[in-house]
Parts: sequence; C-alpha cells; structure tokens
Amino acid sequence: YIGGHVKDPTYEQVSMGDTGHVEAIEVKFDPAQVTYSDLLDIFWSNVDPTDADGQFCDKGSQYHAGIFYLDEAQKIAAEKSSIAIENKLGQKIVTFIKKADIFYPAEEYHQSYHKKSPIRYQLYKVGCGRQDRLEQLEEMHDKK
Repeated sequence: YIGGHVKDPTYEQVSMGDTGHVEAIEVKFDPAQVTYSDLLDIFWSNVDPTDADGQFCDKGSQYHAGIFYLDEAQKIAAEKSSIAIENKLGQKIVTFIKKADIFYPAEEYHQSYHKKSPIRYQLYKVGCGRQDRLEQLEEMHDKK
C-alpha cells in the first residue's frame, strides 16, 4: 500500500478506501537488465488508464491506477509515457503520477495470491472482465 495518511495500514483499512492508500506493487529492478521505459510499457499494458473509478471490477480510490516515481528522471519518463498512451488511445488518461512515499507491503496472505489460490484468482480475473478490457485497449492502441 502506498500514498495514504495512515501508518502501517492493514488490508481491511485500505479496502475501506478511507486511508488514502492505493493497492500497489513495488518493483525493484536492475537497469542493466530491464529499462524503466520497458517497465512503463508493461504497466500500461496491464491497466485501464481511462477508468477514473478503479480497475476493472475493483472500484474505489484504493484501486486507482498510478505510477509512483523515485526521482525526476522517472517522473519525466512516466509523464512522457502517459502522453504517448493518451495520444495512441485517443482518450483522456486518468492514471496518476506521484512521488513515491512509504510503501507498506501487504500482509503475507496477500503475497503471491495467484499462486496460493490459483482457481479463485482465475475466476476473479475472468469475472472482472480484465482480459477483455485489456484486449479492447490494445485494439484501440493498434488502430492509431
């Protein structure tokens, strides 16, 4: 969890939407192995940057898509990539870009959920229409 006003929040607190946090992943990477630009491309292909209410069937401020940057170079790269996606989709991008603050790892039972509960995860993924929406966005991207 990141971006909120409660110290060391729990899943229950964040899921209520009152802490100001968003559910996020922390990506640690070696720039000699993968570039920040490559990571941004992966990010944009896995979110709906046009949904101001959340992501897929998860709605609320805690599910907003966003990029938290660590330095000015990452900020500039994220902003440029956002503009590029907006131009390619021909739609307003609502994904936020903010300076990173304290990142709180989710509780252990949330870690690698797709591995711990693969059937439940697949049912959720299909039921939310995630793949269908990502394919729609990709088609919009390809038409430009």
